[in-house]
Amino acid sequence: MSHYAATRDRVEDYFDRSATQVWARLTSDAPVSGIRATVRAGRDRMREVLLAQLPDDLTGARVLDAGCGTGAMSAALAERGAHVVGVDISPALIEIARRRMPVDLADRITWVAGDMMEAAKGTFDHAIAMDSLIYYGAPDIAALLGRAAPRVTGRFAFTLAPRTPLLMAMFRAGKFFPRADRSPQMVPHTARGIAQALRDAGVGGHLREVERVTSGFYISTAYVFEDA
Repeated sequence: MSHYAATRDRVEDYFDRSATQVWARLTSDAPVSGIRATVRAGRDRMREVLLAQLPDDLTGARVLDAGCGTGAMSAALAERGAHVVGVDISPALIEIARRRMPVDLADRITWVAGDMMEAAKGTFDHAIAMDSLIYYGAPDIAALLGRAAPRVTGRFAFTLAPRTPLLMAMFRAGKFFPRADRSPQMVPHTARGIAQALRDAGVGGHLREVERVTSGFYISTAYVFEDA
């Protein structure tokens, strides 16, 4: 099994068996702890940042929400008029997304459980992957963007964990825990490292760092990848 596939399967297992209820609560309006409230606020801000990279009017556009989770981004895209394909590796999260969607948006969103690039069929005008690539190494990210390039005609907006001292310390510390006892580990990156991985993989296009969002325990950087 490839490194990408092994990580993907670990992410599926984590969200389907260990974190479904925690994630459902975090992405709802239910009260949460102070730490989780900072994560919720950070994710809300990052959603705004990524949406700002796409046109305000998406009427008629087909948009991929890669790693859609419980569906907040898919709903926001549909509200702009897009026809959305929301894909997530976790069937449990997809089921929550289905239940939460407003009735008036139901005909604009197609929900799919599976690999974010293999399960989503056809081509797209734009794609968004919010915090769904954070578990992968640079070669895997470059390969995924390379696979997406022929199918996404516009912008691919996504997030990665930055290489900050705090996140690097957490990354190193996590390696001391048995694999069975830890959640999927975020892999910190730099724009330079991802750009180099894209060159090494022969993937053309332009990578642009947009904004870093820091809110308590939520630290994430937004990027846009598109044709040069």
